[in-house]
Amino acid sequence: EIPFFFNGKRLIGFKGDTIASALVANGIIKFSHSIVNKRPRGFYCAIGNCGACNMRVNGQADVKTCITLLEANMIVENDLEEVVIND
Repeated sequence: EIPFFFNGKRLIGFKGDTIASALVANGIIKFSHSIVNKRPRGFYCAIGNCGACNMRVNGQADVKTCITLLEANMIVENDLEEVVIND
């Protein structure tokens, strides 16, 4: 198990997870909003091309969470105000 934080909430991932896959496994499906229409964006391309999964990680902006491996105690933040975990 690898503990990490998403928008202030402690979550658990596993060795070999990317940040994005760990978020999805924890029920996080809204990663960002589209710039023009403000529609929710989720985990999309999984190869680092689209930017839908870009988030702030340990204070660094625009990290591609779909290709960045999860590390213990990472602080992951997006610009959405709420953390919604789907059960």
